[in-house]
Amino acid sequence: MLQYTMLKINNLSKTYTNGKVGVKNLNLNVESGDICAFIGPNGSGKTTTIRCVVGTLNFDSGEILIDNKSIKTNPIACKSVTAYIPDNPDIYLTLTGNEYLNFVASVYRISREERDKAIQFYADKWELTKDLGLPIKSYSHGMRQKLVLIAAFMRKPKLLVLDEPFVGLDPQASFTLKTIMQEFVQNGGAIFYSTHVLEVAEKLCNKVVMIKNGEVIKQGTMQEIKEDKSLEEVFLNA
Repeated sequence: MLQYTMLKINNLSKTYTNGKVGVKNLNLNVESGDICAFIGPNGSGKTTTIRCVVGTLNFDSGEILIDNKSIKTNPIACKSVTAYIPDNPDIYLTLTGNEYLNFVASVYRISREERDKAIQFYADKWELTKDLGLPIKSYSHGMRQKLVLIAAFMRKPKLLVLDEPFVGLDPQASFTLKTIMQEFVQNGGAIFYSTHVLEVAEKLCNKVVMIKNGEVIKQGTMQEIKEDKSLEEVFLNA
């Protein structure tokens, strides 16, 4: 598979109005075929970076390119190839699962045939098919997480930006997600993935970026960063 840069961040800086530095001169690349772990302590700048990448937060300086297009000057093109799942997704609780998925499919102009096929495939994978007719307000946290995952993968994006995607998922659903993530990048997609669960990241990701106080302190392939230690050991000693 020919690799190309799906996400490129050059010298990204963001300072909030209260003077707090969100990120400072941050640089990273995520290629097609990569699952890149983005790790750091609370308040280190992970969410700031992610919100800048997906276009929900303006930044002071630097450049973010998605599929070789600028999030600042060409946001629609960037968002059309990106699927983002925040750590606590806001979804329309009065809709049923089916209504929500069809709403998302309509926004992204997915044909009826394509959406029906994708919804059935992913809902079966995550054992949610029988619940799609129920209102989302009746769903557990894990069921809501499965629903937004279905909505994301259904769109066939090129870049997935995930913030703690395993939170609330049971072991079977987590295994299914890991399998689908691996298949997604094998087919040319790229994943930028924020997590505190380092054991999962160590097994799942081929790249890692560590951030602290808004600055990247380590980045490279998982093997380069780990050497003969665990990812947790490296992180705790960074």
